[in-house]
Amino acid sequence: MTVQEALDTSGIEPREARLLLAAAAGFSEAAVVAFPERALSSEVESAFLQYIEKRKRGEPVAYILGRKEFYGLELAVNPAVLIPRPETELLVELALQKNPARVLDLGTGCGAVALAIKRHRPQARVVAVESDLAALLVARRNAQKLNLEVEMRHGRWFEPLDGSRFDLIVSNPPYVAAGDPHLAELRFEPAGALVSGSDGLDAIREIAREAPAHLAPGGWLLLEHGMGQDAAVRELLQLAGLGEVASWPDLAGIARVSGGKIE
Repeated sequence: MTVQEALDTSGIEPREARLLLAAAAGFSEAAVVAFPERALSSEVESAFLQYIEKRKRGEPVAYILGRKEFYGLELAVNPAVLIPRPETELLVELALQKNPARVLDLGTGCGAVALAIKRHRPQARVVAVESDLAALLVARRNAQKLNLEVEMRHGRWFEPLDGSRFDLIVSNPPYVAAGDPHLAELRFEPAGALVSGSDGLDAIREIAREAPAHLAPGGWLLLEHGMGQDAAVRELLQLAGLGEVASWPDLAGIARVSGGKIE
């Protein structure tokens, strides 16, 4: 079987097929495109078919490959962590605009947001908190691999902190409502990092309520949330006493991040 024959018979989306074949063969995606006539060994064919079967069962490509790119970083991922999404890059963009010296990332997962901020603000102190130990181990491995010094803390939200105050608190918390039909599509990802109460806002309520006590004067809280939740999140931020409350859209024009400033 040639590269082209393998791609043509895969039965999955072409880009995904190229990524999986490249991984199975041990060469780059560019080489897959450049040499369609290359013959594949039986070992490569077998590995590729195993990948294809996993993908057809719904397993995300990122979990099959064990990696995902986010904001220019290649991050290790596994089913203990959410797969970083392109829309979360908006949270990083907004964080970098604040040019903070002290940053807290709540619910860091694989470390994507904290590590992206640290890469672009190397002088900043970045603390990342995660309640799931398996996820925190993934974040620690990513930090080590990328040689980025982020302080990793195990615990729920603000619990493992030592009283420090931050110029910026960021979080991509769980925000999917229990029973949301979209959860079926996300069945391979950790439910605890997705679901947050009957309206999806339980984690955001808790973070918004407690954040002011951990913000330095003039500090900001920025929260990623779901489509259509922006008005409710802005109200929660205002109830917490934050000012300059606003929401920001992603590239599709959907409000994905809301935030406010402590006076």
